[in-house]
This record gives sequence, structure tokens and C-alpha cells, in this order.
Amino acid sequence: MGLIDNINKLFDHRIRLGIMSILIVNESVDFNRLKELLEITDGNLASHTKTLEKANYILVEKSFIGRKPNTKYSITKSGKAAFQKHIEALENLIRKQN
Repeated sequence: MGLIDNINKLFDHRIRLGIMSILIVNESVDFNRLKELLEITDGNLASHTKTLEKANYILVEKSFIGRKPNTKYSITKSGKAAFQKHIEALENLIRKQN
């Protein structure tokens, strides 16, 4: 097996890496909080969350609070496993360089 075989291309982009990093340590996070933490635009966040949702790495839950729409994100079991595998691959790569 090659040194970079377990590196997941979906997590190459800094925004998707950030989304997954936030969701792996939080039960769920709403759209505005994610946008604030990552300091990105609505469109950027929507695009990257859609990519992660299509891969079944995150779950998107839409609801209303009063009359205001609220979108919450959480990590799925397969997303957690894929992200942990990716982080382990990066750690192994770093260790091999030392």
C-alpha cells in the first residue's frame, strides 16, 4: 500500500477539511455558526456541504425556528470513519518524513 493511499480527495479542500474538523467534535452545528467559524460566504458553504452530503459524510437537517429556516449539519458514521482514516493517513505521512 502506498503512503498516500488513504488520503481522501474530498478533504483536500480547506473548507471541507474545516467543516469535517468542526463536525467531528460537535454533535451538530448550524449553517450560520459554520459560516462564522470558517469565515466564508453562504454560497461557498452551501457548495461544500452539498459535496460532503452527496458522499454521505454529513447529514443535513432543515427545520424552522419560528418562521426562520434553520439548517443543521452533523457528521455521519461513514463520514467520521472516512475523516479519521484521512487524518491517520496524514499523520503517517508526516511521521515518514521525519
